[in-house]
Formats: sequence, structure tokens, C-alpha cells
Amino acid sequence: MRHPPGGGARIDARLVAELTVFALAIFVGIEVISKVPTMLHTPLMSGTNAIHGIVLIGGMVLAGTADSTLEDVLAFIAVVFGTINVVGGFLVTDRMLEMFKRRPDDDEPKP
Repeated sequence: MRHPPGGGARIDARLVAELTVFALAIFVGIEVISKVPTMLHTPLMSGTNAIHGIVLIGGMVLAGTADSTLEDVLAFIAVVFGTINVVGGFLVTDRMLEMFKRRPDDDEPKP
């Protein structure tokens, strides 16, 4: 990479485009989630486990092809956060499904 006169490094146009997409995704995500009623948060969380699985796979692929310490750190963070989301999603789904099971004392007819 060539440095322009004056000592500052040139910012790659691809990096700027990727950071712009990342920032826009954050704002769109916040806007979309803020419009979801509270009663739908649990079903949506359980439904997004597949997305978190993709984050896990992406983090592992990045970790396997990392060439620098920064890439290693970002891959590790992606894997940790993806794992937390997947496990949390399954725990919430399990707890939600427990609400629909009958209790043993409900099966007995009352006189």
C-alpha cells in the first residue's frame, strides 16, 4: 500500500463500504426490533437460532483462515457471541415449550 505525501495512510474504499453496510445494518436492526411487540420477542428469539448458527460457522471459517491477530480476536468474539445466542435461544425455546405442557395434577378429574 502506498502512502500519500504527508504521512497518512489511504483508507481502502472497500473498507469504507463494508463499514457503511455494517452501520446501516445496526440502525435497521434496532429499528425493526423496536417495532416488535413484547409478546413476540420469545418466539422470534427461538426462530433466529439458525441465524446465530450461521454466525458461528462464519466465525469458525474466519478463525481457520485468519492471517493476523486482529482476525483471530474478531473470530473468537464472533464464536463466543454466536454460542451465547444459540444456547440462550434454545434455553428460551425450551422454557417457552414447558409452558404448554400439562401438569400432572391437571389430568385428574375433580369431583
